[in-house]
Amino acid sequence: MDGTGYDSWLGAGHIVFQGRAGKWGGFSNDAPYPIVVEGVEWPTVEHYFQAAKHPDCPWLQAAIRRSGDRAEAQRLARSRPVRSDWRGVRDTVMLTALRAKFALHHRLAALLLSTGDDELIQHTTRDTYWGRGEMCDGRNRLGELLMLVRDELSNAKRGAVECPAPSE
Repeated sequence: MDGTGYDSWLGAGHIVFQGRAGKWGGFSNDAPYPIVVEGVEWPTVEHYFQAAKHPDCPWLQAAIRRSGDRAEAQRLARSRPVRSDWRGVRDTVMLTALRAKFALHHRLAALLLSTGDDELIQHTTRDTYWGRGEMCDGRNRLGELLMLVRDELSNAKRGAVECPAPSE
């Protein structure tokens, strides 16, 4: 039982995550896994994502980076209008953050790889873009991007060549 109610009708082949709790909680954007993007460390994916809404406002980005949690980061990001191209770049921003997260945190990457071919679903009650939403009709873009990163990690692992030990 995943605690969301999805498991009663989804069946096998699906992994539902919600928030930072539970086995899959590390997949959440506000899970405490710092990331580094372009040489700057961010406390979480969510901090980076919120700051990316304001690329021409370094003082606001710094305030978001220093903020204590997701709610404060979001509140700060909402204090000014977001960049005009945000809807067109938000998926790329998220993908950049997720790649950074799983490249830096190897145990979390192993957990992501352990999901195999299962569909990853972010359960949310309000967000119908990044999650499935209350009516289960949302886009689930976070789940889709996590599956893309999983595929990239899997392909990189398969493509890795074992380095033979030097001969004596």
